[in-house]
Amino acid sequence: MAEGSSQRIDVRDIPWAARPWIMAMVGTAAGWIFWWAVTSADQSGQDMALSRGWSVTATFVAVAAISFIMTVELRRLHWATGFALFWGAIIAFVGWSSLGYNRGFELVSLSFLASIFAVLLAAPLFQTARDEGGWRFPPLAVQMHAWTDAVIGATGMVFVGISFALFALIAGLFDLIGIEFFSNLLKEGWFGLMLAGSAFGAAVGILRERDALVGTMQRLVRIILSVLAPVLAFALVLFLLSLPVTGLAGLWDGWVSAAVLTLLAAAGCFILLNAAIGPKDGDEVGDGEAKPVQPVLLWSALVLALVVLPLALLAVSALWLRIGQYGWTPERIWGLLSALIALAYGIAGWWAVIRQRLGFSSLLRILETRLALAVCGLALLLSLPIVDFGAISARDQLSRLQSGAVKPADFDWAAMAFDFGPAGRAALERLARTGPADQRELAGEALKAEDRYRLANAQRNAPDSATIRQAMVIRPAGRAVPDAAVRVIRQMGLCGAGTCLVQWIDDERFVLVSGREEGEYPLVVLFTSAEDGAQWSSNYLNSGASQLTGDLEAVRIEARPVSRRQVYVNGQPVGDEFE
Repeated sequence: MAEGSSQRIDVRDIPWAARPWIMAMVGTAAGWIFWWAVTSADQSGQDMALSRGWSVTATFVAVAAISFIMTVELRRLHWATGFALFWGAIIAFVGWSSLGYNRGFELVSLSFLASIFAVLLAAPLFQTARDEGGWRFPPLAVQMHAWTDAVIGATGMVFVGISFALFALIAGLFDLIGIEFFSNLLKEGWFGLMLAGSAFGAAVGILRERDALVGTMQRLVRIILSVLAPVLAFALVLFLLSLPVTGLAGLWDGWVSAAVLTLLAAAGCFILLNAAIGPKDGDEVGDGEAKPVQPVLLWSALVLALVVLPLALLAVSALWLRIGQYGWTPERIWGLLSALIALAYGIAGWWAVIRQRLGFSSLLRILETRLALAVCGLALLLSLPIVDFGAISARDQLSRLQSGAVKPADFDWAAMAFDFGPAGRAALERLARTGPADQRELAGEALKAEDRYRLANAQRNAPDSATIRQAMVIRPAGRAVPDAAVRVIRQMGLCGAGTCLVQWIDDERFVLVSGREEGEYPLVVLFTSAEDGAQWSSNYLNSGASQLTGDLEAVRIEARPVSRRQVYVNGQPVGDEFE
């Protein structure tokens, strides 16, 4: 193809007519292998090592396939292959360590998300180095690849949605004439993943072969986003000028985290200021003529570059205040790191404006590229199981508990059991063995809990075991309620508001009537033992609780045999019981 008729941004990339078909096949194969690995993980049963292995395989395939589809070119093809395999292996390893870290065996942890963020940053940097043939990163080229990847990736996802909608339409048409083959096919997980993979691969392949046209889409996206730059700049300047008048109390007391909001605002500044200044100082690349940036957009971009720093300082302040009040957690450590990164970008913005004033954009792009390299490396490093944020958090939270800064009833036992990894569980085991009596009981409950949310809800306002036993009126007198049953009662938050009536039905069952807040009906619960009393199950029986009024100690409880009538047809029961 003649250079003048090339549809590629970089005319050094020769035409690759088979690319859409090859990428579709790569996506189809990856979709099937991903489905096979996920299905195998689900069928592994109690073999957690095997399940983790299949989950890691699925992660490797998905990341490697998407990375290859998004970055491959005939020029230095082996580079793209190595890039895809490297990041597939890295993120699979991070996923493997995440799966073994917490009791819930969650794959998508904060470290896993950090590794995904690292590969997103690495892609345009790698594409630039590939084009340059070495470790060189011209800022304009990096930015061009970043915008192109974003547009092509988003368009590919839209095409996947359109493909599913079209296939559903075809299936619906055939359903009308009694042929359900296509609709049944759409219900199969393997087919859906293969369809998604082939559609995404084909779309990316088509767009890559015509990425000069994608440049027009880039400019359109930037123009649309740049319209928002003056709006955000004005709003943020007004917000910052209002702080001396309104004070900072509203930031710390709001129902939405001040750190999250300010970091999102800083990220919005970064995106919109780059959209406003365009890919080149005063020019639009590829238009053939200079197009000066409109003054309103240039001044808006300058303001946005300057407000990132105060927003980042607010985020750091909000997080530091939260840490001082409630201690370290992995989420707060990641949040503080994010705020410090935003702080670095804010300093870069001020430095570029101070050095070059209205011509700040060229220096800012250089600084952004260097920061992107540093942040990519930092995200990769921190996503690997080298620094244990859970161990740091467990030590800090345990010291707060032992120093009396937080009461045992207010301590986040669920986080220690489920969020802080092996270090958190080891701390709970020590407390369960050697801690004070109240802490031993709470630590033991946390270790035995299978669900962090029910544990957190149960322990939030639950009375302790001694309070529960003091509130109990037991019938017949002298009969004791086993400790295992008391633990279940405590986890359910019962017997915390006055008298708690226990009526034994037989050796394996008792009914509990728990007093509640004034104006609320008492709760009636049937408890049944299992495993020779080691485990107790509960069943709410509140259909007639509205009849329970007055003194609970005067309530009479008995278990009566009840006969029911039901219709039978040809010896088979039909419908519900009646009478």
